[in-house]
Amino acid sequence: MEQVFQGRSLLAEKDFTREELEYLIDFSAHLKDLKKRNIPHRYLEGKNICLLFEKASTRTRAAFTVAAIDLGAHPEYLGKNDIQLGKKESVEDTAKVLGSMFDGIEFRGFSQKTVEDLAKYAGVPVWNGLTDDWHPTQMIADFLTVKEHFGKLAGLKLVYVGDGRNNVANSLLVTGAILGVNVTICAPESLFPTDELVEMAQKFAEKSGSKIEITADVAQGVKAADVLYTDVWVSMGEEDKFAERIELLTPYQINMEMIEKTGNDDVIMLHCLPAFHDTKTQYGQEIAETFGMREMEVTDAAFRSKHGLQFEQAENRMHSIKAIMAATLGNLFIPKV
Repeated sequence: MEQVFQGRSLLAEKDFTREELEYLIDFSAHLKDLKKRNIPHRYLEGKNICLLFEKASTRTRAAFTVAAIDLGAHPEYLGKNDIQLGKKESVEDTAKVLGSMFDGIEFRGFSQKTVEDLAKYAGVPVWNGLTDDWHPTQMIADFLTVKEHFGKLAGLKLVYVGDGRNNVANSLLVTGAILGVNVTICAPESLFPTDELVEMAQKFAEKSGSKIEITADVAQGVKAADVLYTDVWVSMGEEDKFAERIELLTPYQINMEMIEKTGNDDVIMLHCLPAFHDTKTQYGQEIAETFGMREMEVTDAAFRSKHGLQFEQAENRMHSIKAIMAATLGNLFIPKV
């Protein structure tokens, strides 16, 4: 049977079938179980992994590093001060050089075209750790977390509240539609996802049987939700938009009142982190002093409540990234799905 993952890049969820995404989620759960039982799974023994970061990150860097080491590979971190990507060296030239030295490349940065060009020219698997358009490695972790909690994915209702056109919202909408999850984007109209993206999601939803909803009405949007999901109101590189976003998005803050509006005491709350739920950071203090907001996209009460599974979700980044790297780079027999 044909091995469908070997040598492939993970650039956006839309490039994978429902069965392939489900396999990666289940494989992540399997590798998580092996780690919990201290069973070695060094499927990438002797491999070298390049971690290419234009954007800094705690979870993505930590997850790729630990995942690579657990798999027997050697990770090498190259931050924005270590590379000349697109400045003194073209993406094509960089890709060819790194591809000749490494067995796989992770990229976390701004432009989706950059990660696509890396995959085009590197000759080795490239994994999108985040771009302005998509966040596919996050999605495997997110839906693993949901499946762990509910035992299934199809038919659940996931509601994303906040900036409905950022990379996380894009990925949740499309990935959920592929997997048969009913996805609602609850956001101000000015921050609705693009018509093109909604149309793409609708096509996947028609095939999977999921339902897609885009609404500005919080009460309608969160009703009967199984999963509430939010992200920071201002993405990296958009810091000049804080005042505008606070005015627009304060009604979309996840708080205990919103959780009660779901009518579901078993609803869970996810956040890809970092979360601005208090003022115990320098960033949080600056926002409080400048804008008078001590909590932003999620309140501290909601964050610390029984509904919040954000730390389980964060741990699952490592297990899911391990599955992605092992499936696309390891010498595993994975039958065609």
